[in-house]
Amino acid sequence: MKSSFVLLLIVIFATLSPATLQAEAVANRDGQTAIPAQLKPPTEDIAQLDELIDDAAEEKPYHIPMILNDSVENHLEYFKTRGRDVFQRWLDRSARYIPVMKDIFRGKNLPEDLVYVAMIESGFNPYAVSWAKAVGPWQFMPATGKLYGLKIDWWIDERKDPIKSTMAAAEHLKDLHNLFGSWPLALASYNAGAGKVQRAVLRTRSDDFWDLKASRYIRKETKNYVPKYMAATIIAKNPEAYGFTVTSIEPFKFDEVVVDQSTDLRLIARCANCTYEEIKELNPEIKRWVTPPQYTSYVLRIPTGRKDTFLANYAAIPAEQKIKWERHMVQNGETLAVLARKFNTTPEALRDINGIKKDRVIPGKHILIPLDLNSKTQDLSYLAINQGSKLQDILYRVRKGETLGVIARNHNVTVADIREWNKGLGKSVRAGQKIKLIVDTDQI
Repeated sequence: MKSSFVLLLIVIFATLSPATLQAEAVANRDGQTAIPAQLKPPTEDIAQLDELIDDAAEEKPYHIPMILNDSVENHLEYFKTRGRDVFQRWLDRSARYIPVMKDIFRGKNLPEDLVYVAMIESGFNPYAVSWAKAVGPWQFMPATGKLYGLKIDWWIDERKDPIKSTMAAAEHLKDLHNLFGSWPLALASYNAGAGKVQRAVLRTRSDDFWDLKASRYIRKETKNYVPKYMAATIIAKNPEAYGFTVTSIEPFKFDEVVVDQSTDLRLIARCANCTYEEIKELNPEIKRWVTPPQYTSYVLRIPTGRKDTFLANYAAIPAEQKIKWERHMVQNGETLAVLARKFNTTPEALRDINGIKKDRVIPGKHILIPLDLNSKTQDLSYLAINQGSKLQDILYRVRKGETLGVIARNHNVTVADIREWNKGLGKSVRAGQKIKLIVDTDQI
């Protein structure tokens, strides 16, 4: 009897392969379940979690292991229902940027599915701005952006550039993965900061993100960040299976030219036989209407197939249209008329160039002045093209010591504007309070 029982146990264990045992362990851990057969991607795709299949010739459906648990399923359900319209916009926009972004990650030997971090950060919007003034598709804060080589000043903000910011994000994510040895922890750190995640790892005595998620040591936003990323990745890699449409959009392609002096983008557009909006869309890092004056050779993007046309037209521009610019700080008592007389231009030109809607200018603010290089009245007729400024609603968190007047000056709006956008706002604001602002993203 005893020998029969032992024989039965041997048969049972013989039928359970190591892969089966490990798959069951993964599936049962922390309430995680195998993906239902009716969902895409299918169960066998997620089963790459065990990483037993290491065939380089076989394309992996996911380049970062995916887990389907209650939290990920909740985000899937949200994207399919209440968040459907927003997610569809993300998908539509992503088609333009994903090919070039994936090339960058592959070139750095990183999982190409990291591109979907930009989906949950900004919906692939180069002009996205958070309440904390994180900017661009990868939502870099100024200090982190500069740490990874992005230039940020009054003239340009490379956090908005889809290529330069992706290269910086790839390096940042590589550093985080090298620090933690885990993509879920690296992603959590991208959201919360490496220091906060390191402290949570020490306090929980676990290097498993899902243990951190079950603890009180990371914020709710960070707890949801990795599940949100996984849900967005699962849908984005198979959108039609979840009822979304795939839009055909031209990828982000361009020619490059070198501009040897600060040049107005509307003049660039005229030389390239395209629109100002096309130049701005290809060069979102440029915050003003000119290439930055501190660069003697600035690489500029123009629509594909226009390089020869641009070079020929640019060489033929008369000297009086090759304008240099000065960044001028408005002094007390200065008006547009005073500045126009001082710099031999017109109030209308200054108003159009700087996007000023009213006649008054605010002391302490900077405006661009076209310099008269030839003692002649500058030909500014080509500047009459609509500047196409991008206004965006942001939720701004009031900082300690700030008043409505300070906030208005810092964002180039009026106190009356702020009160109009925030009905019922009191006479003063307190630190930590959130208020709505409508800002020009080129001015951030």
